Amino acid sequence: MQCQSSRMCLLSLALAALVAGGCAPKRVAPEALALRAQGCEGRTDFQLGTGIHDITGPAAQVMMMGYVKPGQNTAGIHQRLRSRAFVIASPCNGKRVAFVSADLGMLFQAVKQEVMRKLRERYGEDVYTDANVVLSATHTHAGPGGYSHHALYNHTFLGIPFIGFVPQNFHAIADGIFQSIVRAHDNLAPGRLLLSTGELPGTSGNRSAGAYALNPQPERARYPGDVDTAMTLLRLEASASAEPGPMTPVGMLNWFAVHATSMSNRNKLISGDNKGYASYLFEKHQDTDYGSPRAFVAAFAQSNEGDVTPNVYGGKEGRGEGELAATVEAGRRQFELALRLFEDTAGARPLTGGVDFRHTYVKMDAVKVAPEWADGQERGTCKAALGISMLAGAEDGRGVGREGVRCGDPLAGFFCGVDNDPCQAEKPVVLKPGAECPIMSPNVLPLQIARLGNLALVAVPFEMTTMAGRRLRETVRERLAPAGVEHVVIAGLSNAYSGYLTTRQEYAKQDYEGASTHFGPWQLAAVQQESAKLAEALASGAEVPEGPKPKSPRGRVKEIRLSHTYDEVPRGDPRFGDLTFGSVVSGRDVGAAYPRCGTARVTFWGGHPRNDLHTQRSYLEVQRRGEDGTWRPVAYDWDWETKYHWKGYPCPPRGACSQVTVEWDIPEDTRPGTYRIRHDGEWRPRTEDRSRPYTGWSREFSVTESIADRCPPGAAPSPVRASFTWVP
Repeated sequence: MQCQSSRMCLLSLALAALVAGGCAPKRVAPEALALRAQGCEGRTDFQLGTGIHDITGPAAQVMMMGYVKPGQNTAGIHQRLRSRAFVIASPCNGKRVAFVSADLGMLFQAVKQEVMRKLRERYGEDVYTDANVVLSATHTHAGPGGYSHHALYNHTFLGIPFIGFVPQNFHAIADGIFQSIVRAHDNLAPGRLLLSTGELPGTSGNRSAGAYALNPQPERARYPGDVDTAMTLLRLEASASAEPGPMTPVGMLNWFAVHATSMSNRNKLISGDNKGYASYLFEKHQDTDYGSPRAFVAAFAQSNEGDVTPNVYGGKEGRGEGELAATVEAGRRQFELALRLFEDTAGARPLTGGVDFRHTYVKMDAVKVAPEWADGQERGTCKAALGISMLAGAEDGRGVGREGVRCGDPLAGFFCGVDNDPCQAEKPVVLKPGAECPIMSPNVLPLQIARLGNLALVAVPFEMTTMAGRRLRETVRERLAPAGVEHVVIAGLSNAYSGYLTTRQEYAKQDYEGASTHFGPWQLAAVQQESAKLAEALASGAEVPEGPKPKSPRGRVKEIRLSHTYDEVPRGDPRFGDLTFGSVVSGRDVGAAYPRCGTARVTFWGGHPRNDLHTQRSYLEVQRRGEDGTWRPVAYDWDWETKYHWKGYPCPPRGACSQVTVEWDIPEDTRPGTYRIRHDGEWRPRTEDRSRPYTGWSREFSVTESIADRCPPGAAPSPVRASFTWVP
């Protein structure tokens, strides 16, 4: 349907309003419910395991995944990115689910395929499958890109879009996710799951309130606001071994809908953004040891955040005093609610029942939507296409142009009149990734429901808006409630990625989210229809078709190979003196003393960070001298108070030089004493393929009793510092 007149548009919206909002006929599950047949009804015993692993990619010269801003290339690390895995099994039926929350912008289909390949190699064909593994991204916009096999998402180098796959980043991500699942698998032990819910108002806002307001008024009246403020949290307790025994907390997993865009499109340091910071705070509080194969894991997973911004703190961009302060505030608020829910075991409810799951692949550009799911007529989805308003970006990171451009507007006349797809209705199409050969964005996509007792996770490969998520939750809840499911959570950005998912009414507005809904105005109806089939099968114990298996375009992926081949330091120039890798740049050592809340800073001659990603390690240490004269680390490159900056440039006589600057924002509760900063890296000789390690130190400096007038964001007194054990 193409929007050719305002009358037609109003009529179509009116028709859609009559049936939208998950109002298709309810289907009651059969009386012989699946869990009862499996002997799982009322059971509270599970097997639980948690695992965490580093997935930080190249910290230099890779375009960041998220804002698609030319020139926003990685140039250091503020936080390391991590994969947090939870394996949950039910002894009553022998089934298990692995859920992973990864500090990534998106979880691309290529990553899921590679992780599954590794799991099959290790455990065989039946232990972990597409159906019982959920991989979900937190949606940070501050990580390196280039890890998809679909060209639309590989805008990775010098701001030039669509050309760059970065194998080093892809393998760092896939290997790290795999290792986190292996750790969780190895840590399986008898345990229980406690579920809590709480409200977190004032931490998020709807960035497309005008589009949300187009949803039917009776539907909007059912909800207190235009964003979901609920946090759903699981506390995982398990015994210390594979045998039953006293239980202790081993993990925390929650879902809360908010974009991880507190950091702006000017940032060039790798960061987990507000959700990564919240996980970091929680894991510090639990004394997580990031190097240990058995460690407490705290995941702040993503939900239906499509139209939800974290930037509600005033100022031009909503970031208040700046992006770092905004990240701290949004992360702190999520952390504090999660901790309160986690510690309130008296107010929590044990999950009862077993584990089960259903999964199918759907060719999303060819779904026939039945009348009861649409506007009373049979509808269908479209070949993937992007609208002109997509170029404008959202409020968290503006692009070119403006939002809300629709067919019928003068600005859209050219696009709607020349080569538009009538199936896309109001959308003025500027790019057709689904029509290219090979396709630039996946069209065969996974839909999945995982049941953990009376909690159901609905995993979708989209960024769902608030109301779209509400409709899908209701669709699934209606079909699973007779089987004992009481809570339904959307796990967004899971298993693959193909843009946004709005309601039909929001789509008509053609804000950024509607313009980025790939498969047309009836995409949500199609997802509801297909998810209903999964839910009905899950409730009754029936099987579902596997669906068409997605093909990987890996053989046609274009790789980016940087020109960097070897490292140099300035030589033969008396201005620089006798330099080696790890030498401090002249005049750029730390000062003699700093107050608490001050910033110590030192710059080294170093190597390119792509020589070695330092996975499960650190490029830096802040060390304190003990009374016995030994130096002990107190901070690493993943700690919020440190920053690792990289800068490269040509240098004499004909090489490429790197300068590495380490900053330490000294926390307010730091013990006075003598400190130094250590930098570890690798440099690559011109005549050798392998890199060589080097180490540099700043001079010693003092941290005094005094406190500076103003503390940097995150340098205020903090919970227990996270520990670390070096593991070869």
